[in-house]
Amino acid sequence: MKYTQVPTDTFKNLQLNAGFLTSEFDPTDGSVTAGSILGATTGGVNFTATPTYVDFGEDVDNVPANTKELKKLDSWAASMSGTFVTVTAALTKTLLGAADTASNKVTPRADLLASDFDDIWWVGDYSDVNVDSGSGADSHTAGFVAIHMMNTLSTGGFQIQSADKGKGNFAFTFEAHYSMSDISTVPFEIYVKAGE
Repeated sequence: MKYTQVPTDTFKNLQLNAGFLTSEFDPTDGSVTAGSILGATTGGVNFTATPTYVDFGEDVDNVPANTKELKKLDSWAASMSGTFVTVTAALTKTLLGAADTASNKVTPRADLLASDFDDIWWVGDYSDVNVDSGSGADSHTAGFVAIHMMNTLSTGGFQIQSADKGKGNFAFTFEAHYSMSDISTVPFEIYVKAGE
């Protein structure tokens, strides 16, 4: 069958497993800061980056809709959602968005502060080399796909779904935000690094 084929490097280009969410990640060497993983998830994580376009030719006589020279990119909306199965006071504060933590108590606030926005990374295994090995001539570093969301805020609030004889589930939705300090910077970036 001539057209029943796949690329010969398919396995080298697969993203594997569920990945994890972290507050700190270094894409130059693939290192994760100890204790920075936000929590354990279930069912994987969904990331969506959606552009909004404006068609300046839509009301111009004799110009068909979607003429490329008159189409402009207005903005990007980036969001990440999923479900945590672990929770801490720090994660509860993150999920509430506008809140303060004192010891083991998390108190929601009626106002939003600049400090409520933070960066979040999703990092997942990538390629056929997805385990680090020692040093020396035979060493290799794991491949990864990493999504960096900037100025991120939890917009889904705090949710818990308990289960009889089961684990509690904490659904989340995070959204990345532009900043007035540099309005031209899109608030997310994606890294795809094959293992070496």
